[in-house]
Amino acid sequence: MHPPIKKIVLPVAGLGTRFLPATKAIPKEMLPVLDKPLIQYAVEEALEAGIEDIILVTGRNKQVMEDHFDHAYELEKILQEKGKEDALEIARSMLLEEGRISYVRQMRPLGLGHAIWCARKLVNEHPFAVALPDDLIKGKPGALKQMVEAYNELGGNMVATMNVAREDTSKYGVITPGAHSGNRIAVEGLVEKPHPDDAPSTQAVVGRYILQPEVMDHLNKKAVGAGGEIQLTDAMAKLIGSQPFHAIEFEGQRFDCGSKIGWLMANLSFAAEDPAMADQIRQLIKFR
Repeated sequence: MHPPIKKIVLPVAGLGTRFLPATKAIPKEMLPVLDKPLIQYAVEEALEAGIEDIILVTGRNKQVMEDHFDHAYELEKILQEKGKEDALEIARSMLLEEGRISYVRQMRPLGLGHAIWCARKLVNEHPFAVALPDDLIKGKPGALKQMVEAYNELGGNMVATMNVAREDTSKYGVITPGAHSGNRIAVEGLVEKPHPDDAPSTQAVVGRYILQPEVMDHLNKKAVGAGGEIQLTDAMAKLIGSQPFHAIEFEGQRFDCGSKIGWLMANLSFAAEDPAMADQIRQLIKFR
């Protein structure tokens, strides 16, 4: 029996410079895909997977995300007075039980590994999940639920992967694959953003992880890796061989909503499946 995954860390301290000027005052994680911000999709995916404790690693000017998961008393009062019960229900839909969502600040932008390390006291020696909200994954069940189900059988550490073009491997962490069993791949090595000629495979890590608490011991050394940052990939690589480590080729479609084209494609894809607007969208745009 493996310790259950009940905690998730959502690193949301990034500046979102690729979306300036929109992100000058609004966090990129609050950019909407249709009518929900990216951060809400990530939290809903975690809840679907049975995760109970949500940990947001925030930065300056990110308070609006805290407000999003809190009561909006004035708005709720107005909606109630006007009898707009459907809108009121939507406004209250992401209220979590008190104490289920926590916030810790990353005070310096030192990389993804550093952001995860900032949550070490809240993780507190438990295995935990990580999700990058700007990696929006559309799937049924969600990618995290798929991973938790695999973890319950295999234990250890896990990353979500997808096959990419070799010329794109320099944008991702890439695994050295071992034995395959269905969509599960034993991980024999990990390297961050390798040159395409040096990449050990085209299985690229996307923004979903299940990690054992020992990863914090390696992050605590604050070793600098690719890009002059503290890389989560480097710390995870040190767990290989001492703990089980698998990649899961998730079923679903991933959108890189950290890029403008990825965010636009996510909006179009979700709109095409929304009964209220699907016909209009399909008339405007030719989908494959």
